Amino acid sequence: MAVCARLCGVGPSRGCRRRQHRRGPAEAAAADSEPDTDPEEERIEAGAALAGSGPGPSVPRCSLLELPPELLVEIFASLPGTDLPSLAQVCTKFRRILHTDTIWRRRCREEYGVCENLRKLEITGVSCRDVYAKRINPRVKSGRFMKILPDYEHMEYRDVYTCLLHRYRHILGLWQPDIGPYGGLLNVVVDGLFIIGWMYLPPHDPHVDDPMRFKPLFRIHLMERKSATVECMYGHKGPHHGHIQIVKKDEFSTKCNQTDHHRMSGGRQEEFRTWLREEWGRTLEDIFHEHMQELILMKFIYTSQYDNCLTYRRIYLPPSHPDDLIKPGLFKGTYGSHGLEIVMLSFHGRRARGTKITGDPNIPAGQQTVEVDLRHRIQLPEAENLHNFNELSRVVLEVREQVRQEQQRQQEGAQEDSQDPAPPAGEPPAKEAAAGPAEGPAEGHQEPEGGSGAAAQQPTESGQPFVLPVGVSSRNEDYPRACRMCFYGTGLIAGHGFTSPERTPGVFILFDDDRFGFIWLELKSFSLYSRVKATFQNADAPSPQAFDEMLKNIQSLTS
Repeated sequence: MAVCARLCGVGPSRGCRRRQHRRGPAEAAAADSEPDTDPEEERIEAGAALAGSGPGPSVPRCSLLELPPELLVEIFASLPGTDLPSLAQVCTKFRRILHTDTIWRRRCREEYGVCENLRKLEITGVSCRDVYAKRINPRVKSGRFMKILPDYEHMEYRDVYTCLLHRYRHILGLWQPDIGPYGGLLNVVVDGLFIIGWMYLPPHDPHVDDPMRFKPLFRIHLMERKSATVECMYGHKGPHHGHIQIVKKDEFSTKCNQTDHHRMSGGRQEEFRTWLREEWGRTLEDIFHEHMQELILMKFIYTSQYDNCLTYRRIYLPPSHPDDLIKPGLFKGTYGSHGLEIVMLSFHGRRARGTKITGDPNIPAGQQTVEVDLRHRIQLPEAENLHNFNELSRVVLEVREQVRQEQQRQQEGAQEDSQDPAPPAGEPPAKEAAAGPAEGPAEGHQEPEGGSGAAAQQPTESGQPFVLPVGVSSRNEDYPRACRMCFYGTGLIAGHGFTSPERTPGVFILFDDDRFGFIWLELKSFSLYSRVKATFQNADAPSPQAFDEMLKNIQSLTS
């Protein structure tokens, strides 16, 4: 290539930059004295002149090279940042104009949401300083944090785009860490002039309606020009050196190079007490349930093994459709002694699925904790029988038997279809030819009252009284006392270590747009779920097929 793209670290210009560094002072001075035009630019201008001097009436022509620089800046700033290095190779004039920081500032803002002013340190650093020094990690003093802030005074948006945002663009989005059965939820975002990995945690048990908690696991920023620095934020001694490696598509790993920053002077006991306050909001003496104490201690021992190296796999938020029962998304749910866990609710035709994003030793992350059959509504007992567990159990078991019979008839019909000889080409099957196109619900389909199809399943605002039957346990007694509708569903239960998993019948209760519940008949237990209202960036699935493939992948890892 005749012209060097000296402005950007993306593309083939890096080799040219290395050659520039190796030149001596005399060669550099000679290079600086070169004229502003190059042969390529002269060739373009000459071609334009020849084109205008041909036979016939002359047509006025305008070349990009003739446009004023301020207009070229505006044009170039509207192009994707990945196209600018190729544009810089056209001619010297374009290359010189692309050194304008306004162009790169606009690309940073439009492509990655960066809106800070590099020249105003008090604006740029205040949000990050508040998060790290005051709210998340009070041990890190503000003055100490100021010493490790980047040198914004001598930084350019071109360097921010090429060396930070573009280089690490593949790790932006929503991720699930590989922490055995426990999983997790990580959102990597552009925060100011940092790329930060925020770990989202459920609120303290059993306050399911409280907002999510979050803490930074790592951050990436430019400490100096053209040099991105990765820092681990784990522990209680402030940021320290880390490393990020993109393993393959939709997977990356982080590694801490200074694990001594994770240790505390009081040893493991002090680390456990600190972790317990952060994770559960209480001390071990406040937890009287012996089994719950064992689960908490087990989780601390297991998760502390991953404090120096973690692998993350990309996850997506579920796509939504107008005929969905409610808006799909992430919910916080109560799971007995395991505390609160994060569940993803998604809709698949006439079924809804709840997939665990965080898990426990019984049902690990990635598994489908509940599955709802939206074709089978359940009418709750009358008000005087709401407290009777046996009456509710009778209703649910009747629906389960109906579902079993429907599945059996479908299997028999599929076997008959496979045994029938194939009809001649262009002739419809015998059953379809005789009966014509089917109209209305299929045989065995229990249609919701008041209509047919998805429109009839839309929740009503009036609702009906709801109360838990006697004998059904709940971690949160502050559940809604009215529901919109109920459906038959199944819940996944298993022994410790995900042994002997099986699906058992239950009731899916829709309370409102942001809350639902599930009664596990066999466990005589009730789980309340509340919507996660945090906003996650770069988390939408590119297609429904990509989302379904993601669900299969995270489930196969723990099966």
